[in-house]
Amino acid sequence: MKFRIPFRKPKPNVSVVRLSGMIASGRGMNDQGVAPLLEKAFGRKPDAVALVINSPGGSPVQSSLIGARIRRLADEKEVPVYAFVEDVAASGGYWLAAAADEIYVDPSSVTGSIGVISAGFGLHELIEKYGIERRVYTAGTSKSQLDPFRPENPEDVERLKGILEEIHGVFKDHIIKSRGDKLADRDLFTGEIWVGQKAVDDGLADGVGHLVPKMKEIFGDKVRFKVFGQKKGIAARFGLAVVDDAFHQIEERAAFSRFGM
Repeated sequence: MKFRIPFRKPKPNVSVVRLSGMIASGRGMNDQGVAPLLEKAFGRKPDAVALVINSPGGSPVQSSLIGARIRRLADEKEVPVYAFVEDVAASGGYWLAAAADEIYVDPSSVTGSIGVISAGFGLHELIEKYGIERRVYTAGTSKSQLDPFRPENPEDVERLKGILEEIHGVFKDHIIKSRGDKLADRDLFTGEIWVGQKAVDDGLADGVGHLVPKMKEIFGDKVRFKVFGQKKGIAARFGLAVVDDAFHQIEERAAFSRFGM
């Protein structure tokens, strides 16, 4: 049982939510998995919520869902949100950071990569070399578009580029709405990345700083922290999803390696 001393000012509380890894449905970081953490973090009526982000990005939809949830809870609870970037907050990872009121980076943190990418392989010459015939039957003229076992169709490529531009536009609008006049007066949406102080100089971050010192600077030395981290599923905890985990780790490692991590 806890007893409160009358007229004694309570110590400030900060909820810390760790958002790590690729953003994707299934095994990656996604809205379904993160939602309970965010609900609990904001539900404690903290003085602030701190997001510790280490993500190379991933699904635009999951990034948007998580970012929108963070902003919705922040507005409903009237709680300020601070983002702290560890190794990288790029692409979808930066989308999440931009959902915060303020963003802080390490001198070596990588941020940015405000763009959209679609990658694949063309294997039609390979199967021709080995005498393999591709047989595909569809109902709908666009059903087999971008088939990697067929030569590229220019119309399919143009259609894909249009889709990527639409998603890129949504991404840009999110960053402009979040960062506003803080952004430097130049094109920051080319997909380039920034390191440490350079992100601050161009308005993608608010300063160089770390979680505990910055929160003590804002809320005082007696601030208390409650950490909410992502939990593994039962199968993963008991080693029953070895193959899926291995493939996910390879994919995630490849995503981080794009930024030298």
